[in-house]
Amino acid sequence: MSTLRVTAERLTVLEHPNADALELAQVGLYRAVVAKGAYRTGDIALYIPEQAVLPAELIEELGLTGKLAGSRADRVRAVRLRGELSQGIVCRPQSLAGVDLAGAAERGEDFAAALGITKWAPPIPTSMNGEVEQAPDLLPWVDIENLKRFPDVFEPGEPVVLTEKLHGSCCLVTFHTGSGLVQVSSKGIGAQGLALVEDEKNLYWRAVRAHGVAEVARRVAERLGAERVGIFGEVFGSGVQDLTYGEAGRAEQPGYAVFDVSVHTDGQLRWLDAAEVLGDELPLVPELWRGPFDAGTVLALADGRETVSGRALHIREGVVVRPVAERYSPVLGGRAIAKVVGGAYLTRKGGTEYE
Repeated sequence: MSTLRVTAERLTVLEHPNADALELAQVGLYRAVVAKGAYRTGDIALYIPEQAVLPAELIEELGLTGKLAGSRADRVRAVRLRGELSQGIVCRPQSLAGVDLAGAAERGEDFAAALGITKWAPPIPTSMNGEVEQAPDLLPWVDIENLKRFPDVFEPGEPVVLTEKLHGSCCLVTFHTGSGLVQVSSKGIGAQGLALVEDEKNLYWRAVRAHGVAEVARRVAERLGAERVGIFGEVFGSGVQDLTYGEAGRAEQPGYAVFDVSVHTDGQLRWLDAAEVLGDELPLVPELWRGPFDAGTVLALADGRETVSGRALHIREGVVVRPVAERYSPVLGGRAIAKVVGGAYLTRKGGTEYE
């Protein structure tokens, strides 16, 4: 899940192809449906992204009572309005009247706290939960930002690789060379500096055991002379999320696929190409395409059918984009990596979003 920021943005207003009374306000590569005439290209307004949870007074002010997602109808999620995908909310709250939005846009000011907007935290099912312990040396995973929000992460024509984004739950494994300690966590729990105590009933530990992840991490550490090795994979299948990938996800042996590897040596953290480092030692997320970066190609590949099962059983969640050569992104202030989530995935009915 991306970080939550509510910012002032300069809009590009486009015609809605299927509605005379509606238009599309574009922020980055996101588009939000707005009332016709409410904004013009060049105007500045607030953009509230998906997964934002709004306070009741703001919901009422925006005329969205009963129209948002969640049991309390207070969460922003993608919807289709007259056939067009609408992601996020474009607005000018009354509480910001008199605020220099142009200046705020230049500064990248975040209005989430001022408006009482928080980030939605998905529930954690019992099978994904468990007893935890402090793990300050756990190698953490990071939130991947959406390319639609940050379209300038990659240079046009830059060599990139696209892998399929799987709908499961992120499993973090850290191997400590000196002690032989193996730490296992989820993204949400790991972000708190915690690891899961080993338990045969826990989903992540079952996946790690079934696929021999700890043993592979140990071999990687030996080959590379690393002090710590992080292997990051997606646990998926029946009993994990609503998209199961068929037989690959039996509950007694969860489906598992690696999407990243990191090593920590001499105080330096490096991200490595998982396919290059692991070969066929562990299952990998499918590679869908590689070539010169083109936003249109990435957006098109975000939708489609899954390729994990080999039978295209259901929709694809999306794609993750990386440069062929790992590098720093001044746009993101960190790794150059981004995701795009498919429209069909975002608007499916009855979906689960556990972390």
